[in-house]
Order: sequence, then C-alpha cells, then structure tokens
Amino acid sequence: MKRAITLGAIAIFLTIASIWMGRASYSWFPPQASAEAILYDDLFSILTAIGTFIFLGVTLAIVYNIIFYRVGRYDTSDGPPIEGNVRLEILWTVTPLLIVIGLATASYQTYDKMNLHGPTEIAHLPQVIEPAYADTGMTAEPMTNVEVDSKQWAWVFRYPEKNVTSTELHLPVNQRAHFELRSQDVIHGFYIPAFRVKQDIIPAKTIDFEFTPIREGKYRLRDSQYSGTYFAAMQADVVVESPAAYKDWLNEAAKQTPTPAPNQAASEYARREQKEDSAGWKTVVPAPAPMVNYHP
Repeated sequence: MKRAITLGAIAIFLTIASIWMGRASYSWFPPQASAEAILYDDLFSILTAIGTFIFLGVTLAIVYNIIFYRVGRYDTSDGPPIEGNVRLEILWTVTPLLIVIGLATASYQTYDKMNLHGPTEIAHLPQVIEPAYADTGMTAEPMTNVEVDSKQWAWVFRYPEKNVTSTELHLPVNQRAHFELRSQDVIHGFYIPAFRVKQDIIPAKTIDFEFTPIREGKYRLRDSQYSGTYFAAMQADVVVESPAAYKDWLNEAAKQTPTPAPNQAASEYARREQKEDSAGWKTVVPAPAPMVNYHP
C-alpha cells in the first residue's frame, strides 16, 4: 500500500509538472500570427508535455536508484540473479509504441490541416494541388495572390491584381494568402517564424504555398536555407494589416514608378570590391538591386 501511494504521488507530480511545462511552451515562440501557428503550437505543447513526463520520470528513477541502491566503495560482489519480468517488458514495449503511434497520428493531422506540401510533392511537380484551410472557420474567399521571386540575395513580391512589385510583403488580415514561390538561382527557404510556416523554394519549379494571417503587425521573413555568402541579409518585413489598409497600400503602390530598391548584399559587395586589399575569399556576385514599385 505504501509503495502504491508513493508511486501515485510521483505520477501526480509528473503529470502536473508536464502539463505546466506544456502550457509554458506557448511563451517560447513569437506571437501566433497565423491560423497555422495555432495548430503548430498546440502540437508542440503536447510534445513538450509528453517529453517532460518521460524526462522527469527517467531522471527521478535514476536519482532514486543512485541514492538508495548504491553499493559500497569496495563491494565487488555480483548483484542478485534477477530474471526478466514479462509484464514489465510488455509494459515498456507497448507503452512507447502507443505513444509514438499517437504522436505520429496527431502530427499527420496537424500537417494535413496546415496544407504544407512536402518534398515528395515538390519532387514530382507538376501536379494539381488542392487548397486546404486550417480549422479557423474561414472560407476560401477572398484570396490574396502573391508571386514570390527569390534570388541571391533579395525577396521580390509581385501582386498580379495591380501588377505591383515590392520588397516588403503586405497581406490583409484574416484572408487566405496564396503564393507562387520561385527561385532564380539556388534553393531558398521561405520562413516566417511568427506564422510557423516554412517552404523550400526549388530552382526551375513554381511551388504553391498557402497560409492565413490572423494578427495585424509587422513580422520578419527569413531565408531558412544557406544560400551563399550574404544569405543572412536576405530578409524582408511582412506587414499584416486590415483589408482596407491593404487596398489603400496596393492602390498607392500602383501609382509609383519602379525604382531600384536598397539591397544590403549588393551594397556590402560593392564596398568589398572598392577596397584595395580584397578579403581573399570568393563569392557569387549578388543579383542587381530589384526594380520595384514600393520599398520601405
């Protein structure tokens, strides 16, 4: 009875600690700025809670045995001849198997709801990709269409509705955004941490990608793939605003004449070339500064 009470108390402690850690994991990320972020964070919270339970359980068992079953310094005798316990062996085999199956199922369901296209789909393009929507209650309309061109080292966004180009990504809040991702040179990674979305962009392929921004604000788009010397400079702001503000920005940008946008990679390379003492390492010449209607 005493052992059962002790094990029960330990199980309750582990459960409470695991739930607390799972809830705390929501604070480890940027604000949830997309519908996909909610799905991703919920799954991560579950993984964190289960991982905490296993970690603390194993750690406590090890510490307990070290403290209470430690042999003397000069004890070189053999341990007791304990044989296997079939029930325990079944328990520690079946339990992890069920956990892994459950996590795999939850992960697949989350992945399916987020409608992220994996490497198999990319490798076998072209094919028809049916749009899916996260569980937000939103409908397919209206849809914001954006063409994304990535190159060493700049992002260029084109809005076919008004034939507007920009180095800053603007999106209306609570509207599904559909992207056509292209690369002009190497593999780039379209990654917005606040949205929890990432998609590799493969040269010579046009990749469809979708997500739904749900929180107004300014966020950061980064290249998640090492694409060369100046890849750290390949960043852009993502502005999520009200539909009315988005329309106003789009109409105002359409009136602007395309001009060269500031480009950090091109500027750093030009300064490097002007130096008498070269840095000594070779690099790809950055693409010319993009011509866009709008740049911040």
